[in-house]
Amino acid sequence: MSEVNVISISGGKDSTALSLLSIDRDVPNRIYVFADTGNEHSITYEYLDYLEETLGIEIIRVKADFTKQILRKRNTVKTKWRKEGISLRVIARVLTLLKPTGNPFLDLCIWKGRFPSMKARFCTEFLKEKVIEEQVIEPLIGKYSTIISWQGQRADESASRAKLPEMSAVFGDMETMKGIFNYRPILKWTAEEVFAFHKKHGIRWNPLYEKGMSRVGCMPCVNGNKGELKKIAEQFPEVVERIRQWEEIVSQTSKRESATFFPAVNDPTVKTDDKIFFRTHGINRMIDWAKTSRGGRQHDFLNQEPTDAQVCQSVYAICE
Repeated sequence: MSEVNVISISGGKDSTALSLLSIDRDVPNRIYVFADTGNEHSITYEYLDYLEETLGIEIIRVKADFTKQILRKRNTVKTKWRKEGISLRVIARVLTLLKPTGNPFLDLCIWKGRFPSMKARFCTEFLKEKVIEEQVIEPLIGKYSTIISWQGQRADESASRAKLPEMSAVFGDMETMKGIFNYRPILKWTAEEVFAFHKKHGIRWNPLYEKGMSRVGCMPCVNGNKGELKKIAEQFPEVVERIRQWEEIVSQTSKRESATFFPAVNDPTVKTDDKIFFRTHGINRMIDWAKTSRGGRQHDFLNQEPTDAQVCQSVYAICE
């Protein structure tokens, strides 16, 4: 038995640099994997195709499936909700709509009855970590003595990531290097170094960075900031419409009958005693807030950024 290297690719700058580094080092038995959350922009899917063709690699696409969880929830709705005081009207409606859609992100939210948030980021666990572990890493156990999971985490992204070691054992022996390990080879890199690595290899970065996105992955991400949300609304109205539809679907299959993609507490104009409802406090309201100046609902007409798709809006100063 020998070593196998599993390199996670999201279509973002860090995971692309990770892939280029694995090729540079010519590490043995490389497996490139993309966990499709169902909430990525089409440009990211196109970029993954570009990487496959340009780098001459195969990227395995994996998806989470929540069919079993949703079926179990149906049984819970039938047998327990009435005892909890939920009306027959709500139960009947939920049972009519409570079915898998085939989209991992949406099905996860239907199962949970809510959207993930900054304080409850179950999306990463269920849509990326578990699916790669179950569909890619577990089948390799027994075939290889060493399984190394390459991860594109960088210390300057957050305080928690700054505390991560470059190499850690999931389970195994660090001295003999037998077992399963998480490897973070670009942990100490800066964003500037990541983009420079793209240039060194003649590989273009995901075009979404030139459209003002600070992160590439889910669009929108539950960690997205106000400015990024504004740019999404201006350039990709179809994304906003998709989220609006998802809010309605998740709300109609939720015990609370309301679920918003972004928590209403993110809106500074919402008061603690306000009645929160997805049609009044959903994505449309958050987009409206994203277009305002700091602190309120006054639209910032004096500080409008260019919205032309041909104009580079990078927050990383990568425009030529």
